[in-house]
Amino acid sequence: MTTATVDIDSFHSALAAYGNNPSAFLALNSGNSYFTEPGLAGVVVHRPAGGYLVQFGAPFGPDPAALLAAFTEHARARRRKIVAIQVQAADVDTYADAGFTVNQIGASYAVDLAAFTLRGSRFVRLRNKISRATRSGLVVTEVRQEDWDLEMRALDAEWLRGKGRHAKPLEFLVGEYGGPVQHARRLFVGTIAGELAGYISYSPAYGDRPGWLHDLSRRRPSGPPGVMEAINAAAIDRFRAEGAPWLHFGFTPFTGLSPDLEHPSASGWFRWLTGQLGRRGAAVYPAATQLAYKQKWAPHAVLPEYVAFSHGASLNAFLQVFRASNAL
Repeated sequence: MTTATVDIDSFHSALAAYGNNPSAFLALNSGNSYFTEPGLAGVVVHRPAGGYLVQFGAPFGPDPAALLAAFTEHARARRRKIVAIQVQAADVDTYADAGFTVNQIGASYAVDLAAFTLRGSRFVRLRNKISRATRSGLVVTEVRQEDWDLEMRALDAEWLRGKGRHAKPLEFLVGEYGGPVQHARRLFVGTIAGELAGYISYSPAYGDRPGWLHDLSRRRPSGPPGVMEAINAAAIDRFRAEGAPWLHFGFTPFTGLSPDLEHPSASGWFRWLTGQLGRRGAAVYPAATQLAYKQKWAPHAVLPEYVAFSHGASLNAFLQVFRASNAL
C-alpha cells in the first residue's frame, strides 16, 4: 500500500534507525511518496515519472529485501517499472538478487572530522580563499532558518537567474529548507555588511558514518571568492567542537567510477554511457565543478553509489530520474 497520510515523524525515525545512506534525510523532502507494507517495518521512498516509480535509495527498514519485494509487486500491479537511484554498496546484492540490473552511477564524499585539519601545504589555496572572503567583511553565523527565509528565497531567485533563462530548481536528490523537519537541520549564513552573501544548510546523517550532510548551498553570484569555503570551515569548527564524527558532501553523479566497483549484473552499454557523461557531460550535469569543490576538503572516504533497473538498463528509465528531479 502507498501511505495516504504522510507521518513524517515515523519516517524520520525509520531513517535514523535504518538509514545507512549518508543522504537518507533527503527522503523527507516535500513531494516524495512513501510506500509501506502491513507487517513490515520501514518505508520505501519514491516519485512517479513516466511509466516508472523512481525510488530514492534502498528500502529503509530492518528487512530491505522483503520491502523491495513488496514494492516491486506494488509497482507491477500498477504497471510501473522501478528505477532506484543512490543505492548504496551494501544494498547492491539485494537488488541483484531481486533481478535488477545494477550499475555504479557516481560516488559520495566524506571527511573524517576527527582527522580533519586545514594545516599544511595542500590547503594553502583553500586557506587563501577563506582569508580573502574574511577580508571582504564576511561574517559567518549559525541561525534559525525562519529568521532568514525571505533573504534566502531572494538569493535563490538571483542564483537561479544566473544559471540561464531555462534553468529550474532541482528537487528530489538535493536538499531543501522549511517544512516539518526543518528543526533537524542546521543553517549557517555568511553576511557582508548585514546582507546575505551565501548559506549552507546541513542535514543529519545516520548509519555507519554519522554526522552532518553538506546539503543545500547558495552564494550571491556577485560576492567575493571564498564565501562558501568560509561558511563550511566555520561549520566544520562547530561540528568538531560538538564531537560530530563525519561531514558528508553528498552524491555526485558520474564521478568515482571504477570497473572494480561494478556488480556482475551491470549493463556494459550503461557503464560506457556513465563514463562518457563523466568525461563530456558538463552540459547534462556539472559533476566536475561539484567534484572540485568536494576534493578541496581532501575527503577521507569515497563511497560508490548505484542505480538499479527493474527491467534492465534503458535510457528511458535513466531519463525518468532526471524528470523526477525536475531537471527535464
